[in-house]
Amino acid sequence: MIENPILQLKDVCISYTPGKNAVNAVNAEVEKNSITAIMGPSGCGKSTLLRAINRMHELYPDIRITGEILLNQKNILKMNPMDVRRMAGMVFQRPNPFPTMSIYDNVLAGYKLNGLRLSKREKDEIVETCLTNVGLWDEVKDALFKKGTFLSGGQQQRLCIARALALKPEVLLMDEPTSALDPIATNRIEELLLVLKKEFTIVIVTHNMSQAARISDYSMFMYLGELIEYDRTQKMFTNPADKRTEEYLTGQFG
Repeated sequence: MIENPILQLKDVCISYTPGKNAVNAVNAEVEKNSITAIMGPSGCGKSTLLRAINRMHELYPDIRITGEILLNQKNILKMNPMDVRRMAGMVFQRPNPFPTMSIYDNVLAGYKLNGLRLSKREKDEIVETCLTNVGLWDEVKDALFKKGTFLSGGQQQRLCIARALALKPEVLLMDEPTSALDPIATNRIEELLLVLKKEFTIVIVTHNMSQAARISDYSMFMYLGELIEYDRTQKMFTNPADKRTEEYLTGQFG
């Protein structure tokens, strides 16, 4: 189905407690320069799956993961987690700029955390490019050394996206990035993602089905830890192959 996959999930199982999988035998390929939405009711495993792609699950004790997750043909489960997190940037549900850092330092935080040194000119370039990419440069260029927390919620989330993009990741992972935002800020982020997919591959967990329909090229529907259906978004929304997908999309459960 996918001609040019950047990300491949092969028989991925994730468990928090022995013998009980939160994610069970997921197989999928993600196309480069596309937006893929992961949908499903609460507790179905979608955020767990997303976090495994950037090795976030290892921050919790007792989590086990089996199978393979290949990013550009490399199995990320066998790589150094810091390298993986450079390749797979993460944006969370609530905007979380580092409160003690300026806007400028927030954008560059990934470099600092990874111990990567940059010249002043390189830093300036990365900050301007990333803030321009998220449509924030003109709004904050005269306040770069103020704390990121003075920004509105939507601006803070765009700052977090700029921070994730600064390390030039292969994939941008987003866990319900607009659920804490108002409709206008949500709309701006959605427009931004449609522009960013020209350069990045985006995987987004969303509860908002109309958002998935508006912006994603492909959609996954998860239920009780299993990937029930995965197809082009338009096809899934107009002609789902599985009854459970249809029931979820028409609001009969979830």
